[in-house]
Amino acid sequence: MKVILIQDVENLGKVGQSLNVKAGYARNYLVPKKLALFATEQNMKSIESMIKQQEIKQAKERSNLESLAKILDKLTLKFELKAGEEGKLFGSVTSQMIRDELANQKLEVDKKEIILEEPIKEVGSHKVSVDFGEGISASIKVKVSADSD
Repeated sequence: MKVILIQDVENLGKVGQSLNVKAGYARNYLVPKKLALFATEQNMKSIESMIKQQEIKQAKERSNLESLAKILDKLTLKFELKAGEEGKLFGSVTSQMIRDELANQKLEVDKKEIILEEPIKEVGSHKVSVDFGEGISASIKVKVSADSD
């Protein structure tokens, strides 16, 4: 039986792919779980238009990520934390703190995209990488100073 996949199915195929599968597998698993549609002319056209819309959406998201990466490359975040005599911080600057500071500046970045090689535990300037995936990354400057209390 010929079906068109509307979602990626592991060990079977990708979205939009037209495959021949056993009738029972199609009727009892793929179609009820909304993983595939029967390969009719109308379904093939609707899948093609759905794939085109997804490609357009992904292109827009990619361009948004690229512009966000350019903004982040120019950005410097400043933190004031309590520190000891030799510039050692009591605590550290975490990816959550960086994400919160970016959110205060109306920039949405997921905490998991912020890459800290090791926690920032010293006063000074540091570089923090942000990896959005798909080959898009940015670098944020983080300046940590001792609290004046």
